[in-house]
Amino acid sequence: MRRRILGGTGISVSEYAFGAMMLGKWGNPDHEDGVRMVHAALDAGINFVDTADMYSDGENERIIGKALKGRRDEVVLATKGFFRMGKDPNTGGASRRWLTRALEDSLRRLDTDYIDLYQVHRPDPTTDIDETLSALSDFVRSGKVRAVGSSDFPAEQIVEAQWVSEKRGHVRFRTEQPPYSILSRAIEAAVLPTAQKYGMGVLTWSPLASGWLSGRYTSASDVDLSEGRKVLQQHKFDPALPANAAKLAAVAELTKVAADLGRPLTHLALAFVRAHPGVTSAIIGPRTPEQLGDLLAGADLVLGDDVLDRIDEIVPPGTDLNRLDADYVPPALADKTLRRL
Repeated sequence: MRRRILGGTGISVSEYAFGAMMLGKWGNPDHEDGVRMVHAALDAGINFVDTADMYSDGENERIIGKALKGRRDEVVLATKGFFRMGKDPNTGGASRRWLTRALEDSLRRLDTDYIDLYQVHRPDPTTDIDETLSALSDFVRSGKVRAVGSSDFPAEQIVEAQWVSEKRGHVRFRTEQPPYSILSRAIEAAVLPTAQKYGMGVLTWSPLASGWLSGRYTSASDVDLSEGRKVLQQHKFDPALPANAAKLAAVAELTKVAADLGRPLTHLALAFVRAHPGVTSAIIGPRTPEQLGDLLAGADLVLGDDVLDRIDEIVPPGTDLNRLDADYVPPALADKTLRRL
């Protein structure tokens, strides 16, 4: 497994990061199976593990804590805080009050005394970024956190955070964690160039585009809207929607590209993400050992310019085939009252 340096931190991380979101009640509820998967990933050369407090309501972090017993020092451990963890509105967000408690809760569940990378899971329009960065700086100075990062921040908010850190003397975001796949390339326009400008490491999530690039969907009849997250996120999967029909068409063409390489579509998808010079690690999120094995088998694939050119013809650079796939929508677009007098 090849390694890269995480931004300007000097920390060496694998090109694949093990994304743990599917371990626990959201995906694979067998804790021992989850532990074995983490160990298999580490044995294959992955040293970067990413989780979050809200995954399976904290269960996910507890599984990772079990898996890392006796192996903590060989792992670069990342987690995230922001999403509400209770009914009280103050059990979420990016305030000092909440993040201080969220960090302590994560440390307890992960059974560790420090986090290598602590990330703000989403922008918080209700909290001054100066307040957030001040709290994060204290976490680093206390030794409980080694570096801090953002997740799903638009380019303009990445710039603001960097400026506030410099002006106010705070530690700065060293990483950004955005979604990125062949079918969702919008971050190529501004987020990736901005992260590169500030020397930030980038760990991308959803390289298989929520399963669209898994090889599972070859026709509209393969999309069962009555199962799993498709029930709650039909806008991302319903093949009757033109944007999702465009995904199916793109997948058909991409499958041909992968076949010409003698590889499954999953390998093409991961190799594409790793090919961008602004990407440090691609987060893989397997639910089963079989899925993990398939993704690990593709770690050696490097795409040439001819293949990348073919992909650009199928999905142009900077394009999201379905703009509704975005998990973060700026308040000015999500709340119509902010657009009307």
